[in-house]
Amino acid sequence: MDMSITVKDVAKKAGVATSTVSRVINDHPSISEATKKKVRKIMAEMHYVPNRTAQSLGKRTAGAVGIILPPLDSKEKMGNPFFLEIMEAINEEGMARGVTTAVAAAKDMSALLDNVKRMHQQKQVDGFVLLYAAQHDPVFNYLFEEDVPFTLVGQPYEHEEDVVYVDNDNQLLGKLATDFLIQNGHQTILFITNTIQENVYFERYFGYQKALMLAGLANQPVVPLITTENYVDFEDLLKESGATAAVVLDDVFALRVMQLAQMYGFQVPEDLSLISFNNSVFSTLQHPYLTSIDIDVSELGRVAVQRLLEQLQDTPVSGVRFVVPHHLIKRETVIKR
Repeated sequence: MDMSITVKDVAKKAGVATSTVSRVINDHPSISEATKKKVRKIMAEMHYVPNRTAQSLGKRTAGAVGIILPPLDSKEKMGNPFFLEIMEAINEEGMARGVTTAVAAAKDMSALLDNVKRMHQQKQVDGFVLLYAAQHDPVFNYLFEEDVPFTLVGQPYEHEEDVVYVDNDNQLLGKLATDFLIQNGHQTILFITNTIQENVYFERYFGYQKALMLAGLANQPVVPLITTENYVDFEDLLKESGATAAVVLDDVFALRVMQLAQMYGFQVPEDLSLISFNNSVFSTLQHPYLTSIDIDVSELGRVAVQRLLEQLQDTPVSGVRFVVPHHLIKRETVIKR
């Protein structure tokens, strides 16, 4: 008997979803007799013995939902209103559907993974909403490999066909932001980011590149403001590039970029127009008010909960990716050239 055989191995050979195998194990009525017969035959051939996790998958009830935050390793991340807004929306949607919420948070990835494992294994929650998408993420890998029901907010790096995720069209967002600057006469446009690991950065940067290519304008190398050295080099970069505008990854970070540019003698928007994303409360905390693209954070949270509950209640999920609309909010940080 090979104890290393998993639910996923059986599902792959049977050509069905892992959740289908789990429901066959529990003799769930939503699975046809033909499918049950087929899966049980393969289980027998592979000498698969169901483990406790697999046996419990078909018996979950949506009593509690876990919210997983990314590692909060900086004050900037801890204070990002995106997470506060989406957690509020998830909690409200959960309350409306009779579901409580619990938060998994930590300062580093190892502690976060331990937190998530404990919540799952002790059955504190029935499933999770994962609020970030990162490459080689052990938390994502654990949820996927253990067949834990979850909805991802963002776009996964892998297993796109098998993961339920809710997202904006971030590549389109990047293109829309860049197009708006081009329409206002800007030709040398930077893309400024405080991360080069998260999928939201890649997608928005791809959109930025696409807009410039279609307009026949030169792409600029990405401008990362992550390390102290990056911040020191920013003055020379602004002067040497001759840029008149920039797309910034999100509006909290855009305020930092604005302060830094002004410290180096560049006025916003007179010398440097800025456009960002999220349209949080920070967009209008100080003048000039930020031109930003609203990504409807509340809707992201609501849809994420709805899609998770569908998985928990054995309701067929109509598709895998769910795209939330966006709209441009014109304010004061973009002017015509």
